[in-house]
Amino acid sequence: MQTGELDAAQEALMRFVRNFGLHQPDRTPCGQPLPVSEAHAMVEIAREGQIRQVELARRLRLEKSSVSRLVTNLVNRGWVHRETAEGDGRGVLLLLTAAGTTAAARQADARRARLTALLDRVPDDQRASVVRALQTLAEATGEPF
Repeated sequence: MQTGELDAAQEALMRFVRNFGLHQPDRTPCGQPLPVSEAHAMVEIAREGQIRQVELARRLRLEKSSVSRLVTNLVNRGWVHRETAEGDGRGVLLLLTAAGTTAAARQADARRARLTALLDRVPDDQRASVVRALQTLAEATGEPF
């Protein structure tokens, strides 16, 4: 990659992070007053219906202790319930409460609205390319998409 191309990519990525609000750890980019890590945890728990805490840590790429604190915050909000995993006395299974299901749906609606508003500003003939570029970037980071 040439220096000019690298500089342009870096500048574009930094502008996107700032403009989209990804640099604000205590507020989601869609405006929810929730730490981004907790929002990501809610997505994963809602997607699966239930998930082991160790698997959540793996998906979020966070240390077990960080995920334990994060989950404690979600439990204190009344959004997540912890229970012992069946057949594994040390395993912790996470499930959304009724309030958590409502909160996760509200967050999903806010994400969808924010992304729709953003993509609506991309010219129609470039939208598919933008989505493909985002998928390519996600794959390049090693994240399953």
